[in-house]
Amino acid sequence: MKPLIGVLCCNEFSERPIQTVASRFIAPLAQLSDATVLLVPALPDTVDARSLARKLDGLLLTGSRSNVAGRRYSDSGWDQTPLDEQRDEVALALSGAMIDAGRPVFGICRGLQELNVLFGGTLRGDLDGHHLEGEERSFECLFTHGHDVTLTRDGVLAGATGADRLAVNSVHRQGIDRLGSGLTIEALSPEDGLVEGFSARPNGGQVLAVQWHPEWDVARQQGSQAFFRLVGEALAA
Repeated sequence: MKPLIGVLCCNEFSERPIQTVASRFIAPLAQLSDATVLLVPALPDTVDARSLARKLDGLLLTGSRSNVAGRRYSDSGWDQTPLDEQRDEVALALSGAMIDAGRPVFGICRGLQELNVLFGGTLRGDLDGHHLEGEERSFECLFTHGHDVTLTRDGVLAGATGADRLAVNSVHRQGIDRLGSGLTIEALSPEDGLVEGFSARPNGGQVLAVQWHPEWDVARQQGSQAFFRLVGEALAA
């Protein structure tokens, strides 16, 4: 049987409240990670995190158009809209339960930010320039905006890609301010020193997250393919 990976949805509104996840997050998990995907609603009252963690072989926290609420990591209460506080609650509870159970957890963009907060880190929302998600741009143009990241020598990503530098896309407003406790830097932006990837292995389960979107144009990006193969290896283990 193929391993079962949970993929967290988002709360959005299209004439009525709906649960959403972009198909591009799902396809590489089947094609490159060789996994079966279970969509997890971002509705706290419907998810028993401990019970679900016993059934899942892994979890992916996806990117999203929403940002993590400031109260999750700061006493200042500062928020950068749009928010999805129900997703915050499910993401932190379920990823915490998965990590406690020694199961692998992966994060992309918002998912990296959620995991950093889970490990006691903080976020910043003053990113602009090449880290800005421009609302005036078309959807496709957002993902053509990018920069290079340097990979940590002997790190998980460097080992999987065989590279010390990757060209990545850049579609986010929030980013890491203080890195969470126990997290190892996997990638940095050489332009401003922003942490773009991290890893950890608490309780034996792989935790790996990146700030960019490896699911976008994955068919042509070897670094992105390496990310999803790492997901598959962790699930199989």
